[in-house]
Amino acid sequence: MLKKPPSVVLASFRPSTYRAYWRQSTYPLASDQSERFERSLVCTSSALQSLRPCWMVFLNILILIGVCGMLSASAFAEGQLPAPANLNVIDTPNDGGQSLTVVWTPGPSDSAEIRYQVLLGPAGTTDPAELKTIAEFPANIRFVKDAKSPWWTRNAESTWHQYVVRNGKSIDLKDGTPYTVTVATVKGEVRSFGPLLQATPQPNWFNWNSVNNLVLTLIFGGVVFVSIALAKRSETFLRRIPGLDAVDEAIGRSTELGKPILYMTGAHDMHDPSTIAAAVILGRVAKKAAGYETELLVPHREPITMAVCQEITKQAYLEAGKPDLYKDDSNFFITSDQFSYTAAVDGIMLRKKPAANFFMGSYFAEALLLTETGASTGAIQIAGTDSDHQLPFFVTTCDYTLIGEELYAASAYLSREPVQLGTLRGQDIGKAMILSVIVMGILLATLGVATQATWPQYFLDFFRDVK
Repeated sequence: MLKKPPSVVLASFRPSTYRAYWRQSTYPLASDQSERFERSLVCTSSALQSLRPCWMVFLNILILIGVCGMLSASAFAEGQLPAPANLNVIDTPNDGGQSLTVVWTPGPSDSAEIRYQVLLGPAGTTDPAELKTIAEFPANIRFVKDAKSPWWTRNAESTWHQYVVRNGKSIDLKDGTPYTVTVATVKGEVRSFGPLLQATPQPNWFNWNSVNNLVLTLIFGGVVFVSIALAKRSETFLRRIPGLDAVDEAIGRSTELGKPILYMTGAHDMHDPSTIAAAVILGRVAKKAAGYETELLVPHREPITMAVCQEITKQAYLEAGKPDLYKDDSNFFITSDQFSYTAAVDGIMLRKKPAANFFMGSYFAEALLLTETGASTGAIQIAGTDSDHQLPFFVTTCDYTLIGEELYAASAYLSREPVQLGTLRGQDIGKAMILSVIVMGILLATLGVATQATWPQYFLDFFRDVK
């Protein structure tokens, strides 16, 4: 009795006894040991191991949901590709027809990755897929501000997109025929179409793009008319031109020596301004020669120029009061060939030895051949041309040379008529205005680029020649 309690205490601390007690105490209602053993096996197996299939299914569901969400988001983004907004198609204004203008507002996603397609088809088309793609370009180009039209004829904001459909090799636009036009936003394989619109190309009677030219012409015309009126009231000052002052000297020298005057009107026909100026100067020279009763020789390369100069010469002799001295053969045709004409005139210089040679109008390679031969005969030579490539030869071989616009001023300088003087003065005022506008344009264009301002363009457009 005294030895048993210690043994019980010692036995209670053995691990095997503890585990048995735990098993028994855990399942007090078990009927036998076998039942306790089976239930303990179930309970002592890991809970995570028993739920492993459930965890795998759960993870697979999460992955599937994520993939579906990504696909749905992508599909949603593609489905939300914005179509061109405020699309409008009109007949191109201020043109000769056979063109349509398409404008639309920029999209929120415009970039180099987004593209626009312009589609064209016959009127009545309802399916965009049946339209023909005639142009495709990135969404960050082709704006109204980049077009050639000035600000007063723009039919949309400068920041809007614009494309002009023109008749060409691959595009057949006929005036009076309606067409269906639309614009699609493109990203990858996805297209978002704008509304299908119809428009009809038509020619226009008036080009409002060039209204600035009309205004400038009226201003210049007003300046010329005012200058003519002032020239009639008072004397107009003209800068001395030595070559024109020497005209009387050359004619007088020919008269004193009893030798003819040789006058040439250049290589072009009457459509050229320099030839017209040469013909006008011929009238002044012929009038002087008639007054001095000096022979006048005028060889020609163009038959029409010869006919005009004959009438001018005849009128000059009539004004000088010596119509009986006029000779039809004073103006004569040689040939249209350049160097054959040159050889013939050189022969006239060597045979006739004129005391005064006039080279007025436009010349080419024959200039040096003619003036060198004339200089060898000892004649006074006066040249006037706007052919800058021949000016060095005239300056070298001639006594006097009218450079550029001095040729056009010669008629007014010699005649002193108020109309010609006023016109000359008006031209000078106009040229001064043009130079001022050029300087102002350079400054404003530089300022616009430096400050990214748009208001200088309003001034610059007014002086642009928009076709």
